[in-house]
Amino acid sequence: MTDKRPFDVLNSSLHNTVVVGLKGGTEMRGTMVSYDVHMNLVLEKAEQLKDGEVKRGIGTVLLRGDSVVYISPS
Repeated sequence: MTDKRPFDVLNSSLHNTVVVGLKGGTEMRGTMVSYDVHMNLVLEKAEQLKDGEVKRGIGTVLLRGDSVVYISPS
């Protein structure tokens, strides 16, 4: 298995749907269109999730990197 660095994983997630867990237990799902070295993320077509179900649609959102707990391909 090839070792992957964190930015390799982020780069492979660009323009794909991801689920992002945030501090406080909030989850967001959307298409990741951008990120930076601080792990700030821009999601388009973002939705806030609760218990795996869509709670509300958000649209385009910037998630601050220090609030991100995990990023998972969806």
